[in-house]
Amino acid sequence: MASSSTNTKQPLSRPSSVTSFNATSTNKTRQYAHLHAQLAQLNAHLADTENLVRMTAVQAQDMRFLGGYVGALFMGSAKVLGEESVQGKERAADDAAK
Repeated sequence: MASSSTNTKQPLSRPSSVTSFNATSTNKTRQYAHLHAQLAQLNAHLADTENLVRMTAVQAQDMRFLGGYVGALFMGSAKVLGEESVQGKERAADDAAK
């Protein structure tokens, strides 16, 4: 009887080791699937970031152009207004002298 109880315990220990191996394998498979999903999401986010950086570079060039354009307008308006104020002072001085 002692040998039969020993025989019954050995087959029970083998399925538990197989079960633990299967559980480990299942966990690894699940972790790999999760890692794969995270890498896919990271890849998508990197593609979005690349597109945003590309658009930002184009917009920066456009802003540079607009800055030059507005600067030219300011310089032109300052020249015109400066000449008008000088001419206005000369006229006022001429009128005061008469």
